[in-house]
Amino acid sequence: MKCMHCKSNMEYKTTPYQINRKGYHLMLEAVPAWVCTQCGEVYFEENEVDVIQDMLTTLDDRTGKLAFAV
Repeated sequence: MKCMHCKSNMEYKTTPYQINRKGYHLMLEAVPAWVCTQCGEVYFEENEVDVIQDMLTTLDDRTGKLAFAV
């Protein structure tokens, strides 16, 4: 597989993923992905994207139910 950014080779390995969103921080230490050997660009396959999106949806729903003192 070739990187769409720099056209170098991609390796299938694990990479961290993190996001700050709606008052929470999600960090996954080792998500399978294609990583460019030259520029470090990361591409996740459909299954990994679906799992991450499911996590974010669940966290959005659950954190929305928290009551915050003002």
